[in-house]
Amino acid sequence: MSAATLFDAMFRRSAPVTVRHPNGAEHRFDPIAWCHSRAGDEALLARCAGPTLDVGCGPGRLAGALAGRGCPTLGIDISETAVRLARRRGAAALRRDVFGRVPGEGRWQHLLLADGNIGIGGDPARLLRRCRRLLAPGGRLHVEAAAPGTAGWSGAAVADDGSRLPWACVPVDDLAALAAATAMRVLDTWTEADRWFATLTAH
Repeated sequence: MSAATLFDAMFRRSAPVTVRHPNGAEHRFDPIAWCHSRAGDEALLARCAGPTLDVGCGPGRLAGALAGRGCPTLGIDISETAVRLARRRGAAALRRDVFGRVPGEGRWQHLLLADGNIGIGGDPARLLRRCRRLLAPGGRLHVEAAAPGTAGWSGAAVADDGSRLPWACVPVDDLAALAAATAMRVLDTWTEADRWFATLTAH
């Protein structure tokens, strides 16, 4: 996604994006939703009761909210623009790939994969194994998944600007099997405002 699109979204200027999935489906969304508080955010944030790593933090909606509550939080994102915007709203943020070197490995009490970020990299099993290594013993991974009954997929998602991104879609009813395959387990699931969430931990 372009820097201009993110900046437009931060200032509430609508700039809808269409993403075409490998299964032929199209998903149209407005990045404004990534930039400003959404219904369902509060229950997610309330579960982060200690040092939290926000993976794919984008422009810092959640990382900034946690920082404002005094919760030690770091956001990471591969987008330089997103990191800059996250810092503007008071979040500590670094330009990092979750599969690369990340500060605090093995010591984070909470990890966030919000806004469908369980799809990062196009291989959810690989991502969950990486998250397990980032978590402290007994740590919690909070994810936002697709609605039950959604067709899961993985591959290269193509945006309407022609950019391609390895991505995946994981419905919430597939999380238990995915967790079991990655030495994790689902502790809780909940839904709010047509969003679906789960908390996982290592076995």
